[in-house]
Amino acid sequence: MGIIGWIIIGAAAGWIASMITGNNKEMGAFKNIIVGIIGGFIGGLIMNLAGGIGVTGFNLWSLVVACVGAIILLLIVNAFTRKAHYN
Repeated sequence: MGIIGWIIIGAAAGWIASMITGNNKEMGAFKNIIVGIIGGFIGGLIMNLAGGIGVTGFNLWSLVVACVGAIILLLIVNAFTRKAHYN
């Protein structure tokens, strides 16, 4: 998958994950792309460790894997940033 594919999948996965985790108001397009691309790596790693198939190209399965990874990433980030606001 080329760089354009990573950007498109990353943007979609980051946006979906930010909607699910409640971060959509705080994130712009650039952050959505970055979160989605990192989420693709995280989701692919988790899927490979579980014996499944990770990101395979520009398709729906890759979007699902990237979304799962992006949601995990945003939940971890939220756990640290929201805890810091209470101190």
